[in-house]
Amino acid sequence: MSIGSQITNHRTLSFIGFGEAAKAFASGIKGASPDLKVFAYDIKTASEDKATVAAKWQDFKAGDVTGRASAAELLSDEKLVFSLVTADQALSAAENAARHIAPGAYYFDGNSCAPETKQASARLIEDAGGRYVDVAIMAPVHPAGHKVPLLISGPHAEQAAEILAGLGMMPTVEAGDVGRASSIKMIRSVMVKGIEALVAECVLAGTKAGVADVVLDSLDKTFPGFDWKQKSAYNLERMMLHGNRRAAEMREVAITLNDLGLNNGMSKAIVDWQQMIGELNLDAGEGSYSVRADAILKALGKD
Repeated sequence: MSIGSQITNHRTLSFIGFGEAAKAFASGIKGASPDLKVFAYDIKTASEDKATVAAKWQDFKAGDVTGRASAAELLSDEKLVFSLVTADQALSAAENAARHIAPGAYYFDGNSCAPETKQASARLIEDAGGRYVDVAIMAPVHPAGHKVPLLISGPHAEQAAEILAGLGMMPTVEAGDVGRASSIKMIRSVMVKGIEALVAECVLAGTKAGVADVVLDSLDKTFPGFDWKQKSAYNLERMMLHGNRRAAEMREVAITLNDLGLNNGMSKAIVDWQQMIGELNLDAGEGSYSVRADAILKALGKD
């Protein structure tokens, strides 16, 4: 396995945060390179809730990675570091990492953050002697896993692309400073997460009024081939399972739009819908859009 001439003979990598994205990346990379040793640290191991702590250590075991109890332990001699936390924790993660990062280490920040947040994180990592790379994950990590399309930008992007490709990943360099790749991701999210929020508002209202089937059939005639019922089921599932994380991302999107001098009212409204449904902590199951809509309305006390 070659992971770039800059990291010759290095056979380890580490993850800060071990949620859905990190698990998918670690599984795919290890599957392609079984000799690679993977380490991880997650802030949930410091939770006051014992069940949360135990569950995260079980995640490490299930993912065949070596868990670390602190960022200091994780980063002391690591040269390849992925930061994959929630958007609202990304800057704190960079602050913590900067205290311990090894000289010359690559810090792949794959968090869904505003360019301004990425630039602040980059200053911390670079001042500490690391090499910061702005990484934008451009599609769901399932089923693509570690082969999900990535946009990367910043002064180390060309070298980083070589390293990521050596890990079997799919990077594309977006020429420009740190924040360029994330600008694309943030602005795209207005549409992607916005469609989810619009679907929720439309389908829940239609279900409550008893006309959801008619509304969605009508939309299929207006937008043939979209399959609104299937897409509605999928979009509701995404919000039910990941609404809290999506809300955190959309707060960063709102910051992005504000920095561009544009009205961010739509993004703020998307935050509200994502947060409201995510906080219900519902099991999306294998249901249709109508089953999921009924479950959401019941949980909201609106059935």
